[in-house]
Amino acid sequence: MEERQIAKAHKLVINNRKTSMVTGVLDVLSFDLNEVVLETEQGMLLVKGTDLHVNRLSVEKGEIDIAGNIDSIIYSDTNQTGHPNENLFTKLFK
Repeated sequence: MEERQIAKAHKLVINNRKTSMVTGVLDVLSFDLNEVVLETEQGMLLVKGTDLHVNRLSVEKGEIDIAGNIDSIIYSDTNQTGHPNENLFTKLFK
């Protein structure tokens, strides 16, 4: 039989580049005032900006709310085959 991959639920909503709501979050890898790195159902997600704050985090629901000045959103596919010694940022900017 043919195997089918079913995409998991993931949503990213940005309001006026000031607030963001993300669902389908598996893990928060790091966060500070300038960037938030998340593992989502659809791959790695890097949110860059200034004065970023995590307002709400629900690990059980896989949801996070981020506030601040959002400058960029970068996705990276976690299914990419890479070298095991590559760090996260090398994988993100391939």
